[in-house]
Amino acid sequence: MSEEKLLNGKRFADHLNLKLKEKITDAYKKMGKRPRLAALLVGQNPASMTYVNIKQKTCEDIGIDFTLINLDQNITKDQLFKEIDKVNNDDKVNGVILQLPLPKHLQEYSLEFVEHISPLKDVDGLHPYNQGKLFNYDEEFAPATPKGIIALLEHYNINFKGKEVIIINRSNLVGKPLIFMFLKRNSTITVCHTSTVNIENHIKRADILVVAVGRPKFITKDKIKKGAIIVDVGTNRVDGKLCGDVDFDRVLEKCSKVTPSPGGVGPLTVSFLCHNTFHVFKKQVNLS
Repeated sequence: MSEEKLLNGKRFADHLNLKLKEKITDAYKKMGKRPRLAALLVGQNPASMTYVNIKQKTCEDIGIDFTLINLDQNITKDQLFKEIDKVNNDDKVNGVILQLPLPKHLQEYSLEFVEHISPLKDVDGLHPYNQGKLFNYDEEFAPATPKGIIALLEHYNINFKGKEVIIINRSNLVGKPLIFMFLKRNSTITVCHTSTVNIENHIKRADILVVAVGRPKFITKDKIKKGAIIVDVGTNRVDGKLCGDVDFDRVLEKCSKVTPSPGGVGPLTVSFLCHNTFHVFKKQVNLS
């Protein structure tokens, strides 16, 4: 593997987490308090449980108190609203996340639940108030994955100005926030999705390609232009092993930079969730 081509998210996240741990330790010495993140998990979805466990472990390693509220699979809409009210009104909880996806009977209300979380505790950056701030290029409450992607590219001194950025994803957690974050840095952005015609023509233009489609090895060597920078947000399991949306080994020969998967964007997502939690904690306790 060519180390000079690797956008090593794991190593960068470890560095950021160490710095954040020092800040939290200093805050505890001053205030006698630690940030607390509450995660609402409905049911026993194996993938969701895995993600929550990773978040919990990272929080605890850094010094953030973590409260897991595991709710019954068959909880009603009104009951879930009440559970969100509890954490909204709990002064000991600084940040709140609702682990998605929800069980089928609640999925149509997902946006309503997200909107019910206090925007001041919305560390996932999904509340319409915080999305509106991002529309004006205020990244204070931007979602963790886009924050991690931008920070990683900046860490490797990637130049954004005038670059052709292709984003293959239009979700509230990844694609949409990235539009405004790249625009803020003077890139030219195209967003591709399931209805995009001749998507290969768009991919071929990309100076910077961000892909999150959930299709193993969707991005192949022949689809990209030479020297492209590729950010692989995909997480897939094939033959018991995790892999991304990029045919990593072959693409490595042609691109200039690429994130591995696993070990690329994932660790940074969790890291910036912790950073967002510490940020709201500081605001709530008036810590400069």
